[in-house]
Amino acid sequence: MASSGTTQAHDVPFDGKSVYICKVPVLDPSFYSLSEAEAAFFKATTGIPDDEELKTHILMAQENAYNVAPYPCIYRFGFLRTRISKQPIYEDIIRIGRERKDAVFLDIGCCFATDARRVATDGFPAHNIVASDLKNEFLELSHILFRTSKDTWPAHFVPGDALDPEMLSVVPPARGPKQEPLPDLSTLTSLNPLHGHCSVINAAAFFHLFDEEKQLHLARALAGLLSPEPGSIICGVQCGKKEKSTFTQLIDGTQYDLFAHSEKSWEEMWDGMVFEKGEVQVRVEWEKADHKAEFLWWSITRL
Repeated sequence: MASSGTTQAHDVPFDGKSVYICKVPVLDPSFYSLSEAEAAFFKATTGIPDDEELKTHILMAQENAYNVAPYPCIYRFGFLRTRISKQPIYEDIIRIGRERKDAVFLDIGCCFATDARRVATDGFPAHNIVASDLKNEFLELSHILFRTSKDTWPAHFVPGDALDPEMLSVVPPARGPKQEPLPDLSTLTSLNPLHGHCSVINAAAFFHLFDEEKQLHLARALAGLLSPEPGSIICGVQCGKKEKSTFTQLIDGTQYDLFAHSEKSWEEMWDGMVFEKGEVQVRVEWEKADHKAEFLWWSITRL
């Protein structure tokens, strides 16, 4: 693995625009870390029991992903964090997978699909899991990281741009009992056949990649995918602020213009603008992780 350093400046796509990369850091393995629980998870899912062998394997997967896109979550090993397991409603998510017939779990903006792998490990049927990302390479790299193949991992990967209506169109939230049968997940080429079928949608580190208008668009698009059955969930975590605002953040040499909702504005968007008032329960928790990072942990549950 290369030592710490920088490459020349260039641009990368971001939110339909170009984001100027001042310096792209060369990967630094000193950022690598796994908690005891994370180490146990990756040892179980990769079948690699040795700590050093596991680290070498993960660094290889990281390098391959960084060549696809030099994202901060790749550089700082954010893809190793099973964020969904930290959700207060996590047990509800797993219970849905175990008890609800034809429950579908969608992991959107999934990167390596680490959250999808985690829920499968904890009991959500893998054959009813759909993972989606803009870059098809990440979905292929998920097999490399977790040492699986299309034959050994029965979940379904659907690459595409969530802002493209051919991939994900906006329809009103489904209401009343489900009538259409669940589509054959193995034949999916877009997310549109899943309208009204997703029991759980996970959108971790996803919404803050877009401006306020696109966040509302994507919220409405995801709402159209959600099952009308009470208890169905959309959840995630993203950059947040005490007062909603657009802010500039320099992350590992890259300058990002991000829009962050507040607890209040996030709740108002979902309960009244996306769903009819009183149709969902919105839980939002603001977290200041350190002197710079601020996050919203949230879940939307159909009543």
